[in-house]
Amino acid sequence: MKTTNKNRVKLFSVVLLAALVASVAGVGMGQGPTTSPVAQTTKGAVIKGKAPVNKKLLKVNLPKAQEATLANGLRVIVLESHKVPAFNMQMVVLSGGLSDNTDYHGLASFTAGLLRDGTSKRSSKDIAEQIDALGGTIASGSGLSSLTSTVTASGLLENLDQTLDIFADVVRNPTFPAGEVEKYKSRTLAQLQFQRSSPAFLAQEQFSRAIYGEHPAAFITPPVSSIKRLSSKDLANFHSTYYRPNNAILAIVGDVTLKEMLPKIEKAFGDWQKADVPATTIPSAPSQAASRIFLIDRPGSVQTVLQLGTLGIERTNPDYFSLLLADRIFGGGPAARLFMNLREDKGYTYGAYSNFSGSKFRGTWISSSEVRTDVTEGAMKEFMYELKRLRDEKVSADELENAKRAIVGNFALSLEQPQSLLQNIITQKIYDLPADYWDTYPQKVAAVTVDDVQKVAQQYIDLNHMQIVAVGDAAKTRTILAKYGTVEVFDAEGKPVAPGGN
Repeated sequence: MKTTNKNRVKLFSVVLLAALVASVAGVGMGQGPTTSPVAQTTKGAVIKGKAPVNKKLLKVNLPKAQEATLANGLRVIVLESHKVPAFNMQMVVLSGGLSDNTDYHGLASFTAGLLRDGTSKRSSKDIAEQIDALGGTIASGSGLSSLTSTVTASGLLENLDQTLDIFADVVRNPTFPAGEVEKYKSRTLAQLQFQRSSPAFLAQEQFSRAIYGEHPAAFITPPVSSIKRLSSKDLANFHSTYYRPNNAILAIVGDVTLKEMLPKIEKAFGDWQKADVPATTIPSAPSQAASRIFLIDRPGSVQTVLQLGTLGIERTNPDYFSLLLADRIFGGGPAARLFMNLREDKGYTYGAYSNFSGSKFRGTWISSSEVRTDVTEGAMKEFMYELKRLRDEKVSADELENAKRAIVGNFALSLEQPQSLLQNIITQKIYDLPADYWDTYPQKVAAVTVDDVQKVAQQYIDLNHMQIVAVGDAAKTRTILAKYGTVEVFDAEGKPVAPGGN
């Protein structure tokens, strides 16, 4: 019997899930019952050992997308998924926040955010009502330091033609009505004021500034000055400049084929005019500054939000998979060291985690938690202990195997989600990853060694350049934080507080 790509994916997922279930039950696939389980202890918390994933299960041959390019340069990617009569499509414009003017951060975000608020054919109300009547969705967005802007739509296959018509109208013909722009400005300014009441927001804002300085990634929200100067003309100019077919990829996943879709796409986008698009210069992340401690004062706060981190890697860095494993072991989930230490053993918090990111510029590797004010000192001690331990000691073989199993297991589950498969394809295109990148993903995870993990930990956990941010009651936490360096105090607006001012 001929095995299709779709069946291979299903078989891979089913078998791997069976392996995971068997390991939870204490039985390794093909190995019979296990002997007494090996335990990994983290200061009183115990994780039961599990059988490793069979290496033969790491081979996978993913379904291949079909591709075509229209005469105007629009690249089309179609990934067939015939499980349900539905579709999801995404227009990826290859210009985002990184294409903003240096004195106007947020323009790409504003443009994407207002696309569906009125076109030359439909009002904002018309778009909302028509999509709702079709049982579909349309959304759009772009980040302040994003490589792209995206417009997405989804719905039932029987409504594809009507949805595609609205989708194309939103992508190609937005008018950015002045009234809608003013409403958007008011909402955004109000939202920004609300965000300033969130300790987690204040911590992330200060951390991004500390890491990136003047780089676009320093902004997690548009500057107030950009919001206030926003005009319909600005948005129209950005759209006219960057929303062009030769600067975009249309990706579709669902119960469709490329042969069926091409005539529909030609009708919707074939006469979309291409144009010369300015090249986007991607700024490098700045050199890491010496370690600093930032304390945002919230008098009377019963919690301290802590964030500690450094610069990480670009998405295409060869260290990606080693760092993926290091992060998983350190703080990538409820079985990771930070969680087991700060929550399970110490009871300082509901959760403690780490994560890393990478784009075409260096991302960050950051760990964080929200702890009770009265345990701020203990939490800082344990954060530094775990950071140093990951640098100075090799992780155990069991820890590494458990992390591999979790990552490969999550990857296997994602293969059952067509949108995840499509997003993988888009990521491969944007970052020019090898064509077999996702086919060999499990093997790359499996190939990481304990030496690889320690190497990246020593390289990227740079304690001399560690940026530490705390949001809490300065009167109760400043002396504690001063044990780790000079403390700079700020208010909730990000303004420095003079010594003795808290």
